[in-house]
Amino acid sequence: MAPRKRPEAQKTPSAVMRLRSKSSPQELEPEAKKLRVKGSGSSRRYDSGCLWAGLASLQVPPPCSSIVRALHQHKLGKAAWPSLQQGLQQSFLHSLASYRIFQKAAPFDRRATSLAWHPTHPSTLAVGSKGGDIMLWNFGIKEKPTFIKGIGAGGSITALKFNLLNTNQFFASSMEGTTRLQDFKGNTLRVFTSSDTCNVWFCSLDVSANSRVVVTGDNVGHVILLNTDGKELWNLRMHKKKVTHLALNPCCDWLLATASVDQTVKIWDLRQIRGKASFLYSLPHRHPVNSACFSPDGARLLTTDQKSEIRVYSASQWDHPLGLIPHPHRHFQHLTPIKATWHPRYNLIVVGRYPDPNFKSCAPYELRTIDVFDGSSGKMMCQLYDPESSGIISLNEFNPMGDTLASAMGYHILVWSQEEADEK
Repeated sequence: MAPRKRPEAQKTPSAVMRLRSKSSPQELEPEAKKLRVKGSGSSRRYDSGCLWAGLASLQVPPPCSSIVRALHQHKLGKAAWPSLQQGLQQSFLHSLASYRIFQKAAPFDRRATSLAWHPTHPSTLAVGSKGGDIMLWNFGIKEKPTFIKGIGAGGSITALKFNLLNTNQFFASSMEGTTRLQDFKGNTLRVFTSSDTCNVWFCSLDVSANSRVVVTGDNVGHVILLNTDGKELWNLRMHKKKVTHLALNPCCDWLLATASVDQTVKIWDLRQIRGKASFLYSLPHRHPVNSACFSPDGARLLTTDQKSEIRVYSASQWDHPLGLIPHPHRHFQHLTPIKATWHPRYNLIVVGRYPDPNFKSCAPYELRTIDVFDGSSGKMMCQLYDPESSGIISLNEFNPMGDTLASAMGYHILVWSQEEADEK
């Protein structure tokens, strides 16, 4: 059953930092359905509260003083690179208070299920839907987005990745039973995997441009490794149940993390795969796992379960969590699974909140915010919220530049950016 919508009238004023609005919404017409792109009102909630008891609150200094001081000390040799990086991160956190939704789109007749940023165009986004539709949207221009029509029911796009060897192409896995390479015109260039039965479909995907391999996982626990020419290297059942997420380490692309609803995350060395028992580490969880993704430097692993835990693991000891963040994001059948992701430049974690009355710290009429945590301390650093977009936000991804956030909320795609940038 779909969750009840919380009454807006009963939200406390303290939950909203400030409200801004803009007028004259724009409208676009994609192929399948009207695409609305508009400026909208927004508000921010900054919460310095900590979900880990006993941690001291972090004071975020004004951006100029932190950056200038850190740069000056680094130049004089008095500050190490980590200190400078921390100053830049604090400055970015300070700017998050002015982030708001400046573009909004509703192109699909079913909910959004996956999204990916273009690797070289910071304002271009690919979004897939439960009906198999894919939208390629450059929200920096006024031209109509590219819309690739799916098959409808049963065609859900479960993962999207741009092809780094040709950025006019992208990889997609789907419930249609294929993992394929397509171009922007919707042409299928290569089918990597195809199931012979409607009972098997593909739920996860990752690609390494350096090693030229594609890895994909299905709903019965198999993981398949292929080269980019389509040759299958191996096909093994690595989990007992659905493989919900796959991630190749960005710095050591022979290191693979797999997440499953069998309540485990496993880490593998692709050079030493001998069978289902040849994993390097098995990380047991208390609930099924939605995702496992490596940090941009490859040194940490972030996992999201289907109930109330976000975990951070470190390369120094993969089999023991470095930290555990209690966080409400429970799962149900008609909700795109909530997945926490890393910021591409800073040690920050971003994830959508789905308030749970059974969660220990749940407050009355708690908002469905986007939460930003410090990846080292697990401390809540900031929350983003727009009263006009108060649904459950399942997916959140910062673009490669790290200055724009894309979110998937049911049928809607939201793009967040700093107010000053939008006004320019």
